[in-house]
Amino acid sequence: MSEQNTLLTHALSAAEMGFYVFPLRPRTKRPALHSAERCPRTEACRNGHLGWEQRATTDPKVIERCWSAGPFNIGIATGPSGLVVIDLDTRKSPDDVPPPRWSREGIRDGHDVFAAVCAEAREDVPWETRTVRTARGGTHLYFREPSTVELRNTEGEHGNGLGWKVDTRAHGGYVVGPGSITPDGEYSLTEDRSPLDLPVWLVYCLTPRPRTAVSAPVVVPSQCLPRYVTAAVDGECRKLSTAVSGGHDRAAFVAGIALGQLVGAGVLPPATAEAHLMAAATPLINGECDCTEGKVRRSIRNGITEGTARPRQMPGTERPAQTATPMFDVRGAA
Repeated sequence: MSEQNTLLTHALSAAEMGFYVFPLRPRTKRPALHSAERCPRTEACRNGHLGWEQRATTDPKVIERCWSAGPFNIGIATGPSGLVVIDLDTRKSPDDVPPPRWSREGIRDGHDVFAAVCAEAREDVPWETRTVRTARGGTHLYFREPSTVELRNTEGEHGNGLGWKVDTRAHGGYVVGPGSITPDGEYSLTEDRSPLDLPVWLVYCLTPRPRTAVSAPVVVPSQCLPRYVTAAVDGECRKLSTAVSGGHDRAAFVAGIALGQLVGAGVLPPATAEAHLMAAATPLINGECDCTEGKVRRSIRNGITEGTARPRQMPGTERPAQTATPMFDVRGAA
């Protein structure tokens, strides 16, 4: 069978799976369709330019007509196909080494990072889904997208990405389909099965969400905070912000205990304690260690909870007067 007919067969097979396909330039990963700047505004684009995501199709007649024109590689539009594809890359050269976050024994490429992400989440690695081996020895894991949220693409560790050498393709993205050939080799189907549903915990990891504002702590009127409380908060924040790499978790927990004791004594609102410590911890997050906002916040909250159970004995004259509506009620914790 000729290369052109083989590619047509693969394109039709993908469409039979419900995957929306479009042509890529022969032996490349670039769309073969015209750009917006060169759009003739005819046929499919007569009412306005349509890109590859809009023109991807499962119609066998359209596919046959397209691939009869040349040996096009196969693009699979993940959004229209209802797919989330996790792309595990390999190193491109000996100099392509893991960043500090992933510089540890056993981490060589995206496969190892993804396994580590699963281990940290205490979840099994979902290998047993539809799988494609890429031309450079990487892996595409196909999953069905969730019905509750529209996921977008991620790149490595940026934003809510999973980690070094791990990309995802969803709405707004595409992957090179099996059967396609590039100068690096062929994309081949290694697990011919229906895609699994994307695990719930991965849905949570990949769901875009705004970063919690930690730079503006809850402000309590100065007349309600004795000077020694303000001094204690400043001191703990200073110690936390200068904690050495590798000791951030403990530093956050210890600082939480110290301020939690003031919370337990009724002289510091828990939301204020947490907000100040989170603001102090901002330089530690996304630095040259494995700190994340969620991890640091958990350590702080655990510390505050521990300290609240062991309230500090305060001078009676320093305690703020209680009112009918206590402003330091623990129930107000964020």
